[in-house]
Amino acid sequence: QVQLVESGGGLVQPGGSLRLSCAASGSLFNIYNMGWYRQAPGKQRELVATITSSGRTNYADTVKGRFTISRDNAKSTVYLQMNSLKPEDTAAYYCNANQLRANYWGQGTQVTVSS
Repeated sequence: QVQLVESGGGLVQPGGSLRLSCAASGSLFNIYNMGWYRQAPGKQRELVATITSSGRTNYADTVKGRFTISRDNAKSTVYLQMNSLKPEDTAAYYCNANQLRANYWGQGTQVTVSS
């Protein structure tokens, strides 16, 4: 069993930056593939970025070059550095951990990009 707790969301102006963190409890964090997803009001949840247990990353086209996902296995934490934020990045951001049939979600953290 893995519990995920996100933090770091908030209100930021267009062009600004935020760093989201997702702290995982439980053992064997390093074997999990981790990801960030987001859901805007009235829209489906969508993939933002993923990082495998071996460190391979993948990004949605809409965030490539602006967002960076990373993980610190010693701290059982995954990060999402978000730069050059746009109003369309406004959403609830969710952390995900998965491995084989195991799939876990955090409670989400709100990111609002507005002037």
